[in-house]
This record gives sequence, C-alpha cells and structure tokens, in this order.
Amino acid sequence: MASDALEQRQSTTPDLTTVEARCTGHVRRVVGESSLSFTFEGDTLRDFLDAFFREYDVSDMLIAETEADATTEGWAPEMADLPGDWEKNPEGEQTRCYARVAVNGEFNEHLDGLNTELEAGDRVSLMFPFIFCC
Repeated sequence: MASDALEQRQSTTPDLTTVEARCTGHVRRVVGESSLSFTFEGDTLRDFLDAFFREYDVSDMLIAETEADATTEGWAPEMADLPGDWEKNPEGEQTRCYARVAVNGEFNEHLDGLNTELEAGDRVSLMFPFIFCC
C-alpha cells in the first residue's frame, strides 16, 4: 500500500535535469558569470530555455521572433544549391543573427532544434555574439 502511494507521488513529480550553462558575450554580462550549474524541470532544450529565460532576461538576445530577425545579408554570395543538409528551425524557434545555442558543442540547428533531449551533465552554451569582428 505504501509503495503504491510512493509510486503515484513519483509519477506526478516533474523530472529535474541539471546541466552546465555556459554564457558568452552579452549573455555573460547579464547572467554575471560564464559558467553555472542550472537545474530545471523537464529534459529538452525547450524546457531548459523556458526556465533559464524566466530567471535571466536574455531571451531577446538569443531567440528570433521572425525569420527576418534570424537572417542577415552575408558577405558571401548566395548559392542556389547548398551542399549538405541545411534545414532551419521553424520560425519563432531560431536564434537571432550572430547568436547561437549549442548543446555539447553542436548548434541546436544540427540536432533536434528546441526538442533536443538533454541529460544531466550536458553543456548548453548561450552565445551572443558567437563571432566578433572589428
């Protein structure tokens, strides 16, 4: 009987995941440190970002609201037929120009976007800007 109550309580308790959040550039300035342990409810990048953005006001630096916010005219000419797999995250789930979110060193666009599953100890990098020039 007691084990049934414990199982029911455990099944309604949300799973917590602890990752290492790494912050660069302007994100680091707002967060106040370059690396921190961050625990959140859930197990996806979307869950992490929702929780992180509630605690730190950096969403506008990283996430593009529209396709226009996610793109910029580059210095390289556009190619009609790009080599490889160049799928983009859906509108509203893309990073801003010059900003990136990476999981264990890979940009989320090359994984499963915001649905990328996270495990305890993963490293989530929030970079803005991810390049610097001039």
